[in-house]
Amino acid sequence: MTNQTEQNRSVSHGVFTIERTYADVRPQRVFDAFASIEGKNGWFTAPNDNWDIVERTMDFKVGGRERLKGKWKTGMVTEFDATYFDIIPGERIVYTYEMHLDGRKISISLATLEFKASGTGTQLIMTEQGAFLDGFDDNGSRERGSREIIDKLSAYLQR
Repeated sequence: MTNQTEQNRSVSHGVFTIERTYADVRPQRVFDAFASIEGKNGWFTAPNDNWDIVERTMDFKVGGRERLKGKWKTGMVTEFDATYFDIIPGERIVYTYEMHLDGRKISISLATLEFKASGTGTQLIMTEQGAFLDGFDDNGSRERGSREIIDKLSAYLQR
């Protein structure tokens, strides 16, 4: 007998790009917001008050890993598990990451962050390519969530 999960296997793909320009913020400062737990604690956090961080680790180097695990008030657990593949300080970060929901892998993504000088500020270009598994996530939802996170980064950089 085949269980329901095996019958509903699927994968959908998507790509999106988010661009932001930060006036009077140098590329290295924007890059640094991604390069340490201290930087990420200022913006890459709970989406709202209904989610608490359970675990956060980061080894920011090529081959290093980052993990962020949180629990919703409903009991649901989400996990972000990343591996860094390319880091050029102040210029570029390329990493892959998996998203898990209650221990089940729901997506695998390749993310590229580019930090470009723009006058006295910085242009951030974030491009993500995703494989969304078994109907648990989709490109539109991921892009919306990523835009919310980048909006939090914008607020952090304005402090």
